[in-house]
Amino acid sequence: MRAWNYVVTAHKPTAVSHSCVGNFTAPHQLNLIVAKCNHIEIYMLTPQGLQLMLEVPLYGTLATLELFRSRSETQDFLFIGMERYRYCVLQWDGGKSELLTRSEGDVSEFFGRPTDNGQIGIIDRRYRLIGLHLYDGLFKVIPFDNKGHLKEALNIRLEELVVLDIKFLYRCENPTVVVLYQDNNDARHIKTYEIALEDKKFVEGSWSQNNLDNCARLLIPVPLGGVIIVGEDTIVYCSSTTIKSLSIKQSIIRAVELVDPYGSRYLYGDSTGALHFLVITHESGRVTGLKSRFIGETSIASTISYLGSGFVYIGSQFGDSQLLKLNTQADASGSFVKILEQYMNIGPIVDLCVVDFERQGQGQVITCSGAYKDGSIRAIRNELVITDQASLQLHGMKGLWSLKCSSNDPYDTFLVVTFINKTRFLAINKENELVETPIEGFVSETQTLVCGTAIHNQLIQVTAQSVRLVSSTSRDLLDQWFAPTGFPVNVAAANACQVLLATGGFHLIYLEITSSKLVEVKHVELEHAISCLDINPIGESPQHSSLAAVGMWTDTSVRIFSLPGLELIRKENLGEAVPRSVLLCTIEEVSYLFCALGDGHLFSFVFNISTCELSDRSRVCLGTQPISLYKYSSHNRTRVFAASDRPTIIYSRDKKLLYSYVNLKEMNHVCSFNTVIFPESIAIAKEAELSIGAITDFRKPHIHTIPLNEHARRICHQERSQTLALCSFKNKDMHAVSETHFVRLLDHQTFGFLSTHTLDSFECGCSIISCSFSGDDNFYYCVGTAYVLPMEDEPTKGRILVFLVEEGKLQLITAKETKGAVYSLKAFNGKLLAAINQKIRLYKWVQRDDRSHVLQFECAHDGRVLSLYTQTRGDFILVGDMMRSLSLLMYKHEEGEIEEVARDLNTNWMTAVEMLDDDIFIGADKCCNLFTVFKSPYGWLEPVGEYHLGDVVNRLHHGSLVMHHTDSETGQFPTVIFGTVNGAIGVIASLPSDLYVFLEKLQSVLANFVKGVGNLSHAEWRSFHNARRISYARNFVDGDLIESFLSLSPSHMVEVAWAMGVPAVDLYKKVQELTKLH
Repeated sequence: MRAWNYVVTAHKPTAVSHSCVGNFTAPHQLNLIVAKCNHIEIYMLTPQGLQLMLEVPLYGTLATLELFRSRSETQDFLFIGMERYRYCVLQWDGGKSELLTRSEGDVSEFFGRPTDNGQIGIIDRRYRLIGLHLYDGLFKVIPFDNKGHLKEALNIRLEELVVLDIKFLYRCENPTVVVLYQDNNDARHIKTYEIALEDKKFVEGSWSQNNLDNCARLLIPVPLGGVIIVGEDTIVYCSSTTIKSLSIKQSIIRAVELVDPYGSRYLYGDSTGALHFLVITHESGRVTGLKSRFIGETSIASTISYLGSGFVYIGSQFGDSQLLKLNTQADASGSFVKILEQYMNIGPIVDLCVVDFERQGQGQVITCSGAYKDGSIRAIRNELVITDQASLQLHGMKGLWSLKCSSNDPYDTFLVVTFINKTRFLAINKENELVETPIEGFVSETQTLVCGTAIHNQLIQVTAQSVRLVSSTSRDLLDQWFAPTGFPVNVAAANACQVLLATGGFHLIYLEITSSKLVEVKHVELEHAISCLDINPIGESPQHSSLAAVGMWTDTSVRIFSLPGLELIRKENLGEAVPRSVLLCTIEEVSYLFCALGDGHLFSFVFNISTCELSDRSRVCLGTQPISLYKYSSHNRTRVFAASDRPTIIYSRDKKLLYSYVNLKEMNHVCSFNTVIFPESIAIAKEAELSIGAITDFRKPHIHTIPLNEHARRICHQERSQTLALCSFKNKDMHAVSETHFVRLLDHQTFGFLSTHTLDSFECGCSIISCSFSGDDNFYYCVGTAYVLPMEDEPTKGRILVFLVEEGKLQLITAKETKGAVYSLKAFNGKLLAAINQKIRLYKWVQRDDRSHVLQFECAHDGRVLSLYTQTRGDFILVGDMMRSLSLLMYKHEEGEIEEVARDLNTNWMTAVEMLDDDIFIGADKCCNLFTVFKSPYGWLEPVGEYHLGDVVNRLHHGSLVMHHTDSETGQFPTVIFGTVNGAIGVIASLPSDLYVFLEKLQSVLANFVKGVGNLSHAEWRSFHNARRISYARNFVDGDLIESFLSLSPSHMVEVAWAMGVPAVDLYKKVQELTKLH
């Protein structure tokens, strides 16, 4: 039973909801503070851009964020308001480099009705009070005392119930607010009020304005006096004496920012991603007009912060956030905007699927992310981290090798770098610096093909003209072998005592290295040109190989030859692509032959040294460009680097080959480079940089972005056709009537578009799955749609479309009309289960007389408000209703009907559901909660676990972000992956009861050591919370808090371990083991 669960964040929220600019960390430091759901990031503006100074987790979801400066202070304070009606004022202590809580409090009201339009927090322009609009009909005021500290909050009754926005005005003797509200007739107006603190009431102000644009939504106070009212097709300036209006192209404006302190210039961004400049013209302090100009395209802005000197930060909830530079001159496209940096945002995650391309047990999460023109697909995978230790700018590198001074030296001395017409030799000097040094016996004015350390303290260099043998101690030339006239060396391979050469004319030449001599042993001529060679030892001798691997150009084969006789032993055809790199390698006592192709694919074979037989042929796609293979050993472990456009490390666990991407965008050549100052390191040749790096076992998510320029809604994977299919739509303008909806087919490796099916007018894709049917070997994509007509409150018509992928194209096989929207589809015992409006309907796949197939209705079940989500397990069906929580149904084969087995009696507005096992089911609701229920024998689903996540989960999916290993305790824990509105990806792992009890105790202990910012309570933060009730979390453990143990100081770790009654080392290992879940 999976009733005890561990919830941890694998990828933090990335959607930006708020940002502000000020002098927070020091009087002369300009800071940008960014809010992302439940944490804030503090940046400092430097000449190099934005530098992250601090990331601060919060025990709560942030609702308001404002910087302000009290009287007599030289730097700003930060006011934070939380969704749960807690607030705090933070101050930066520069001496201790830490955040201090200056004030905090609770402004909740037991009988208040939370506002439907979101919480609003504002600060008086003269810093006399803070105003909060949290509940309908109430305005909460928190005054400042003379020392700048907050006093007790008080309530002021507000007549207007539907408040859209509220702001403090400039140039007012008494604190004055302007309120944008909507009346009972849906008309919108503004009204001003003075705040009488002593009387705790509003005094009606000197001016108001009725009957504004029906889409007016934002108020922007103007330092000149008055307010700007932002609508969808007008921007209006309004004061007690002046009204000026400006017509704009219809769009939704979410973010406006003041550019100069005088209030005459503003930036605003709209729902199309257009950035505009708004100018208020004025004479003698009186506003005379408004002007607007388009200046460029950005991500759809949720917040804009002006950093000065033309630098602008665009925070987005729908696309990547950006740092911009505003130019005085337009570029060739007419834009005044230059994007300096982009900050990844994968929110909102509308849907996701988990795909294990290589069947390694490690999932790659593919998400439908973003919205509107910022919509994208994101492929997220864990990868090994290579940390840069040193770098050198070099262009055009063609090869890289490390050399030792003697065969027994534990450290490398030289690093050889070759170019198209020269070779450079680098060495570590006495000052531990990498400097250029000559090796007299080597030639430097030509390209090197192979270089290495040989037996008897010798070095080997292969060029197109010759093979040179050099003493590693004196660096003198000992012997030289010359290529035959007219037949230069094209490809070469070498080990400590052997050299294999491929020359022009299809010649294969084998040399052996002795003391001070190069001996030509064998020379054969092949029928085709040779593309690659390898003689890496895989037998008993670590220095001598009895086999050679040879890749061929013309017949695209790999051949195994014996050494020294160069007799053909084995030939393996590889298909159409040419082998560009071959490698013989032993990993975990298993010998392999790797063949890398020119199209980015890699073949691997298990190689039997005794019989020279190749078995377990496997092909994986590692990229799209030619791959070069390099053996690398570190910490007594052998790995293989596959250098290409998607660099990959190949390693083995439990004698199973595993592939892990690394955090580098490019890697052309690589070699081991083990020195005193760079132990167990590697040298990496990139396009224009030589770097020294170290591999860690720490993995972090890597995100590959596929821009769509449209909104992706649903996605799924089909292994049979190696494709992805998605439902998406594109807006011609901001209104839904102009949307065009598509079903698109993509290659699952390259994400290139293969085929598109355009849906009918007003038809939108609601669900998509890949499935097969009983009696049919084909795999199909099934798409559920709805016709969203302007005159209907709820769709009354939809379709189920069945597609077959043929030659990379979507072929529509059949279409079944439905009486409602098909919100969910699931494969079910060789049939198709559909959630259509409030009903669950089951269809079977029937062959007609003409051998075509159709969907035929079998049975249905009713009884819900709106069936939005379904999951299946055996004969059981879990249904997530829009507001009636979860219900469990069962299909009876003999009767051919569906009946209800159990129901959750609570009211939960569902956003995602999943079946953990036969008896435990998990759901997510719109109040940002997770909960589990147990199938009771008495006909109801009994809640057994509750937890507040703080973010809306849109998708729950079985799978893992990491490879589970049999020698790991966590490898036995089943996991579910979730994606959220704010771009977080998390893992829910089911725990054994004894481990849950231990971690629950550790969570309580850590809550006393890891204090929440603003004295916010961890227990309150994680308590289940909706409009009806609040209850403490149960049967869930906060993995983020548990894993914060690893960041504690050693002294605090010891204290926590003492409180737990276990040794600190054992506790550290146990928590570190849990990090392997993600």
